[in-house]
Amino acid sequence: MSDIDPAPQPDDAPLPRSSRIARWPTGAKLFLILSAALLPLALIAVFATLQTSRLADAEARARLRIAAAESGRAIAIELVGDMTALRVAVNALGIDPTDAASCARAQGVFAQQASAGARFEIAGRDGRLLCGTRLPATDGLPDGTAFGADILPARGVVLSVEGARDDVSARAFFPRDVLRRLGQPTSRATSFASALIVDGEALPLEPAPAGGVFQRLETMETPLGIADLRLQTSVRSAPITSSLVIALLLPLLMWAAAAGIAWLVVDRLLLRPLRRLRAGVAAYTPGTVIDPRGWMLPTQEISDLADTFRTLSRTVADHEEGLEEGLRRQTKLTREVHHRVKNNLQVISSLINFHARGARSADATAAYASIQRRVDALAVVHRHHFAELEEHRGLNLRTLIGELASNLRATASEQQHMIGLTLDVDPFLVNQDVAVAVAFLVTEAIELAAGCDPAAQIRVSVKPADTDTRAVLRVVSRALVDGDTLRDLAGTRYGRVMEGLSRQLRSKLHHDPLTGAYEIAVAVIGRD
Repeated sequence: MSDIDPAPQPDDAPLPRSSRIARWPTGAKLFLILSAALLPLALIAVFATLQTSRLADAEARARLRIAAAESGRAIAIELVGDMTALRVAVNALGIDPTDAASCARAQGVFAQQASAGARFEIAGRDGRLLCGTRLPATDGLPDGTAFGADILPARGVVLSVEGARDDVSARAFFPRDVLRRLGQPTSRATSFASALIVDGEALPLEPAPAGGVFQRLETMETPLGIADLRLQTSVRSAPITSSLVIALLLPLLMWAAAAGIAWLVVDRLLLRPLRRLRAGVAAYTPGTVIDPRGWMLPTQEISDLADTFRTLSRTVADHEEGLEEGLRRQTKLTREVHHRVKNNLQVISSLINFHARGARSADATAAYASIQRRVDALAVVHRHHFAELEEHRGLNLRTLIGELASNLRATASEQQHMIGLTLDVDPFLVNQDVAVAVAFLVTEAIELAAGCDPAAQIRVSVKPADTDTRAVLRVVSRALVDGDTLRDLAGTRYGRVMEGLSRQLRSKLHHDPLTGAYEIAVAVIGRD
């Protein structure tokens, strides 16, 4: 199983995930790796800072609960005690408005706060003052309640109470200083802010601690048990200071700075020099030498790599120079060989012509001329191949067959001077093997037609076939119509040669006996 190759993937198949990630820029991959490594540490540091801040807030809330409970209990005890004593006096004066002892007891209760401004009044339904000091008018008691409370802004609180008979009521005024003194907690290590609240109105007792824009307060309200009077206590929690902001942002800034600096260093010291080196290598052309000495390469490793490219390019340039020199020598040698072959063919043609002039019979002279025409056909092909040696485009059938026809006319015998040759050849290009076979085949077909009729009219054409790689060679003449002379010459001299040439062309030679046409498809390599 290990010897079986995996199934090939189509070119348009999607890349595996690992390959897609591998195509990412190195800077992006480095930034992601550093982010994955450093960001959790930054988040842990931020979480630890937030947890410390939450612990400080919890501690502040605990102190606030203690201070609020202590202050609320002290104020509630004083107010409830005073109002209870005042209610007893109201009940007694409601029975006997002249009860001086009850009035004296109420005055004794308020005697301690009188110096600070606390006072009370007990009045009848008709508004007549029965005991105490006249107080400013207030809203009075709500229906169905035993106690009422009103805020005098910036001054204090007025508490109201009615007697059992509803014809006598009392009110007591507690200045803000008295209430502030009562509400001060035992511990003064922490600054507290406090205020009494009734029906949305507030009487500040202790001012709020001074703070900046990011000051945060923890607030708690404690019911005092008298009417709807509540004590609101506030304490300053851990503020959002510049040090806290720095402690929160510093890990994230360090993460961003570390990733950015690492990417910048790698980009400047590694990626940018590699891109410059890649551009220089991509611009390399054969025969030149890559010279990185003018580039700024900040790392020794990349500089060594650039020197390696320079050495390799110099080696390749030297090697190509040697190959070019060898190619020049080979071209000169090939030209010399072709020149000698052409000269040899001319010598052979001259020898044949010399022997033809000394022949003692007409048949021998005709045989020598036939051989000379075939040698000339080979010489034509060789001359055209030698001419296109530099371009390697192929041999042009139009010029090849045209020159071949001219040679055939020039070397024709006296009986064959009457033949007519018409050419209709498209400029197809073929290789040398096909050109040799075509030249011999055309020569044999014309010789066959001339042997059947010395005054034959012959038409040679080369036209496109069904495919771009094939062309149709066609030789037509009335002399090639089926007859005894054609069958005799084709069977004894020309037939086997033409069949051999068709096999060399790897195509079947067709003969139409009615129209007198020989036709064969030949391979072409293009058009001129």
